[in-house]
Amino acid sequence: MSRLPTPKLTRVLEEATQKQAPARRGYRRPKLRYAHQGGVNPPLIVIHGNSLEDISEDYRRYLERAFMQAFQLRGTPVRVVFKQGTNPYADRKRGRQR
Repeated sequence: MSRLPTPKLTRVLEEATQKQAPARRGYRRPKLRYAHQGGVNPPLIVIHGNSLEDISEDYRRYLERAFMQAFQLRGTPVRVVFKQGTNPYADRKRGRQR
């Protein structure tokens, strides 16, 4: 299998989220930033963003189907993995620092 370019993966991700946004849990809505290929056989698509622990299994399968249809991947399972960055301000105390 060939490599899937990051700009095309991100474009498919944006189209899928515009068609159906991820469900909100509480006050936060997951924000899917960009996607890139993490593995080749089977294809692994890594999606980066915020509040990704709140994404349901149904929405993950929806994204897998969107990538399979966009890149015409038949006969091979597509795996989608979510990666969330760390908060660089998590260790700071609340309030103004001087």
